[in-house]
Amino acid sequence: MKKYFIQDSPFTVPTDDGKLIEEHFGSASDGNAALSIAHMVAPPGWSEPHQNPEFDEYTYIIKGKKQFMIDGECIILTTGQSIKISSGARVQYSNPFEEPCEYLAICTPAFSIDKARREEK
Repeated sequence: MKKYFIQDSPFTVPTDDGKLIEEHFGSASDGNAALSIAHMVAPPGWSEPHQNPEFDEYTYIIKGKKQFMIDGECIILTTGQSIKISSGARVQYSNPFEEPCEYLAICTPAFSIDKARREEK
C-alpha cells in the first residue's frame, strides 16, 4: 500500500460569485474531516458574508491582496503574507481591489458550510 497520495484532480466547489475554489484535501475531495486544503482565486470586487467559523483557518497569499474584517478590525494581506484566524472569530473575507487574489486556505478541522456559520447577507 502506498504511503502517499498525489492529488491531481481536486474537487471544484460550485460557486455563484465568480470565486474559484479547488479543494485538494478535505471533506468534499477525499472525506478528510480533520483538515482541508484549498487553492482559491477571488475575483476583483468579491466578498462573502460575515461568519463565525468552528475551525481555525490559515491563509497564504500567493498573488494579489485580500481583505479580512476580524472582530471589527480591518487587515489587508499582500503577496507572501499569511494569517491564522482562530475558531470563533467573527470574520468577513473580501477582495475589494482591482486585481484577482490567489491564495491557499487550510482549515482545521476541515471546512464545511455548516461549520462556517455564515450570517445572512
